[in-house]
Amino acid sequence: IVRGFIMQIKLQSNDYHVLVNTLGAELNSYSSPEGKEYIWNSDPTYWLRSSPLLFPAVGNVRNGETVIKDHIYQMPKHGFCKESEFEVTEQTENSITFLLKANEETQKHYPYHFELRLAYHLNGSTLSMDYRVTNKDSETMYYHIGAHPGFMCPVNPGENIENCILRFEKEENFISYEYDIKNLEFNFKHKVQQKAEGNTLPLTIPMFDQDAVFFEKTNSHRVSFLNTVTEKGVSVYYPDFESLAIWTPAGGKAPFLCLEPWNGSAIFHQDDDVFAHKYGIIALEAGKEATYHLEISLIE
Repeated sequence: IVRGFIMQIKLQSNDYHVLVNTLGAELNSYSSPEGKEYIWNSDPTYWLRSSPLLFPAVGNVRNGETVIKDHIYQMPKHGFCKESEFEVTEQTENSITFLLKANEETQKHYPYHFELRLAYHLNGSTLSMDYRVTNKDSETMYYHIGAHPGFMCPVNPGENIENCILRFEKEENFISYEYDIKNLEFNFKHKVQQKAEGNTLPLTIPMFDQDAVFFEKTNSHRVSFLNTVTEKGVSVYYPDFESLAIWTPAGGKAPFLCLEPWNGSAIFHQDDDVFAHKYGIIALEAGKEATYHLEISLIE
């Protein structure tokens, strides 16, 4: 078990390489045998993360505060994992398991006793990510969980967002909720019909003028981010997640796109400030555990 210092760990399989970090159990790199990088490089000019683990909150709570067990807690946007150092409990050449246990720091924001594991397994051009949440508390525990991987765009020189599409495995109606950037919340009244053709969603720069685009439910549980000419890119399979958000910073200048499978979301206008009442909240009984599977595949 590694403790006390932050480190990047390399996984490899069939000349594919992955780098993961003990800080946040975050995926930092996924490259092909030719050396092509698919994961955003964390350039702080645009976004200093690459693939944060969202727990126990997805998005923000109102004014950064929420009520848990009748007490007010400060809850960072997307939770505290991105600033938490994880233990390494298992490791092979192509797999690794990270563990975060409730501790003095997490208890400042979230009073439950929990264990959170994220296991990565690299099999050539497919990277599996398995999340396991265990309730070690004596009462029901409430949480959100989500993924936030950022993918390079362009993967190839000369591409931008508008050369790319999202292709879902099934037909979608693409109704999304627009984020109210002024009040930092979603609103059920602000529905946006994204222009789509069957299972394909063209990407445009103005789509992201109000921050993330949030699909409350998708018929599909697989989405591919593809160049329209080459048909190459990445595919994300999210069988255990209800919702999908897509995001790049407004203006279209940032060379990446995030595909974010979520269980939960940022605050909604209609929500009160009790954490257990939050939109999409998960209730896990004492002593129980829940698992969530995600796969990222390179389409070369």
